[in-house]
This record gives sequence, C-alpha cells and structure tokens, in this order.
Amino acid sequence: MAKGIQYLRQKLAIKQIRVRTRYSFYEMKNLTKDFGISTPPDLRYWMGSLGWCAKSVDSLADRLQFYKFADDNFDLNTIYQLNNADTLFDSAILSACISSCSFIYIRADENGYPALQVIDGSRATGIIEPRTNMLQEGYAVLEEDDNHNPTLEAYFEKGLTTFYPKGEEPYSVENPAPYPLLVPIIFRPDAKRPFGHSRISRACMSIQGSAIRTIKRSEIAAEFYSYPQKYITGLSQDAERMEKWKATMSSLLTFTKDEDGDSPTVGAFSQASMSPHTDQLKMLAGLFAGETGLTLDDLGFASGNPQSADAIKASHENLRLIARKAQKNFGIGFLNAGYLAACIRDDFPYERNQLYMTHAIWEPVFEPDASQLGVIGDAVVKLNQALPNYLDGESIRQLTGIEGTV
Repeated sequence: MAKGIQYLRQKLAIKQIRVRTRYSFYEMKNLTKDFGISTPPDLRYWMGSLGWCAKSVDSLADRLQFYKFADDNFDLNTIYQLNNADTLFDSAILSACISSCSFIYIRADENGYPALQVIDGSRATGIIEPRTNMLQEGYAVLEEDDNHNPTLEAYFEKGLTTFYPKGEEPYSVENPAPYPLLVPIIFRPDAKRPFGHSRISRACMSIQGSAIRTIKRSEIAAEFYSYPQKYITGLSQDAERMEKWKATMSSLLTFTKDEDGDSPTVGAFSQASMSPHTDQLKMLAGLFAGETGLTLDDLGFASGNPQSADAIKASHENLRLIARKAQKNFGIGFLNAGYLAACIRDDFPYERNQLYMTHAIWEPVFEPDASQLGVIGDAVVKLNQALPNYLDGESIRQLTGIEGTV
C-alpha cells in the first residue's frame, strides 16, 4: 500500500536538516561551538574554517570516474552521452558522498527522448525496494525559491508522475516505466540504512570542530607569542605614564632614579609556546585521517620526500577499498536509471532482469605510472602464456586506464 505524498513530505523534512548540515560542512559554512573558556570577549564570535570534510569527500569522489557500461544491450551509453554524462555522473557521485544518497530524475523531453537530472538528497526521498534498490514510490522538490520553499513538487508512482505547482492545480503525466522515474544513487547502503551513509560522518564533524577550536586558541596564543607580556615593579607614583604600544615597540627605554635613589625593575613573562597547539592539531589530523582513509599529507602535514606511485597507493589502501565498494553501489544506481530511461526512449515496459548481463566499468582508482605499466605488461605476457588469450585489450584497458589502438 502506497504511503502517499504527505508521508513522504514529512519524511523528507526529518532528513533535510541532517543533509543541509553536511552540506554546510562541505562548503565550510558550518558554525562551530566555542566553549568560551580561554577566548577574549572581542574574539568570542570569531571562528575560522577548515576544509577537512570537503577534502574527505573530494578525495574519494575525484577518484570515482565512470567509464562505460559493458555488454550494453539496451544502448544505455548513448542515453547518458546525450545527457552530458561527464557532468551528470560527477554531480550524482559528489552529492551522494555528501548526503549519503542522491537521485536521478527521469522524464521525456519535447521530442520524447529521456532527459536525466540529478537531485540532491535534501530535495528527494522515497520508499525503497531493497532487492533492486529501486523506489516503490518517490517524492522530489523539482523547483524552489530563494528561501528553499517548494514551488514545484512531484510524486512518483509506477507508470505515473504527478506534479504539484505552487498555487496551481496538480497534473499527471503517464509513462511506460514499471518503476517510479526517480532512482536513488546510494553511498554505502546496508540493511538498517538502505539510503546509505554520508562520507561526512559524525566523527568527522566532531574532529573538525575540535580542530577549528584548536586553530582559534593558537591564533590567541600567537599574539602573546609575538609580543610577550612585560612588567615594571618599583616605579614611582609620580613617574610619567608611557603609552602601552610605544613601550612594547620601543627599542630603548630609560628610567631615572627617584628622590630616594630607588630605580624600577623591568622584566618579562616567559614567552608562550605554539608547540602544544600544533601538536594537538596534528593529533586531530591523525584521527581524521584514520576515520576517512586519508593520510597526514592529504591534510596538509608533510611527512617527508615526495612519494612514488606505489607508496601513495599503499598509504591509501583504506581509501582504495572504500572506492571499490562505492563503485559497486553507484554502478547499480546508474544501471537502474539507464534502464528506466530506456523504457521511456522505446515506450516499452522492459523487465529489470533483462539487463542482467550489463555492468558498469570504471576507470582505475589509482592511475599507474611508467614503472607500474612495465610490471602490468610483464604480468599480462606471463598470464597469456599460461592461459592463451586470458587478458585481451579490454581487460588491459581496465587495468591501466589507457585506450589502446588494437
């Protein structure tokens, strides 16, 4: 039984705040709580920004480069190429990494050809079918004003899409697709959370907040580090008062004895050290790197000489595993969207199992350098000697990412 558009509106309203919070961290517009313990009143409302959460998303999304569909019996590659595939894939992947799930909205254009549009996770939701990762029904905000109020909503059902323009009567458009024309692109789904998990986890947001407070404390300490506090004892009450900044910057200060022959004593407090702040920031960077599969080099802490391609790949082993898992999840989503687009193109309700042979091919997560190409070449020769024609040109293309001419 369908839940209805009102239920889906309420469901989206609950999730919308979490998604927009993660977008604020990605765009470095998040607000960080200040404990007010060591902050002067003039700096109470000043908080810097830090791009670690954005780095964790971009470092993964930039390595997920879709190549094509293999065994493409329904010519899905052409559908995507005619819908600006380079931008569409990257936009869907980036949005899914931030909000855990993005959506591809499918409709027929004025010529009846399928048109694909990416919608972020704060503007769409639905009831998912776990077996295929398709929606049983869906809801999306297609247009909104500057205050994020919906001006055009859509409710998706099997074979029917109903549009709700603000201030106008709703209208429906029929289609031959056996599923709603709204397809989720999910990052790391599981049985408990079928719409996946965000790359910007709660741990990432907490660690970045601690790092920003550390930077703020280091800014305050830097003032004392640059100009240590000085003091004068034994100064006569009748002595001329010297302006504080002049006394700080002057290269020569003179004090005369008073009528009793006493002279003041000048001293300085010990200079504040920046080391505790830099050490704490590096510790937080290590925690963030462990949470996201990055390295300290990725977060701005140089660890030594430039690394080779093999060393970079080895240090990012966790990131490689995350990327390979994401490729599988995203590949299913793109295949589902292409399947429904083929139904629109051909005006025929194909069965989902007719695409069982079609699968997504991705570019290598780490591009090989010259030395790795040599190793791959030796391995290909030995494998083909043991098993003739075991690796062909397409297999080598997937290993190297280089388009051959044979």
